[in-house]
Amino acid sequence: MKWILFDFKTAKEAWFEEVEQVYIKKINHFVKFEVSHLRTNKADREQAEIKKTFEEKILLEKITSDDFVILFDERGLKYNSIQFSKKIQQAQESSKKRGVLIIGGAYGVSESIIKRSNLLVNLSDMTMNHLIAETVVFEQFYRAFTILNRIPYHNV
Repeated sequence: MKWILFDFKTAKEAWFEEVEQVYIKKINHFVKFEVSHLRTNKADREQAEIKKTFEEKILLEKITSDDFVILFDERGLKYNSIQFSKKIQQAQESSKKRGVLIIGGAYGVSESIIKRSNLLVNLSDMTMNHLIAETVVFEQFYRAFTILNRIPYHNV
């Protein structure tokens, strides 16, 4: 199964570019993995719904019925690393052709994206900068594959 992460990254930081490249390389040791930074429109806080609708249209054009979609969202369930690795394994064993990870925009995602998702995952009760959230996703996704492959990275 090939995996892709879709996000609406607006900030650009040198440290993140390095983190992203390191984790793409590490994850590609286990599965084909890529990141697609999608463009969003500029909208003020008062236009949050307009922005979510815009982003919804873009995401729905990118995902197909053959995708296993994991959405990182505050309304999702919390998993520890071992539980999350089991969810990744279930996705890998599904009949879906591609795994899709989604990190929504600054105002979250629309209800249709939530409904389309096969799994909702809550990263934390705390609000995070988008780059930090994506770094956590990279690390936990990599950790999941080390757990599944019994590589001594996860020490529990």
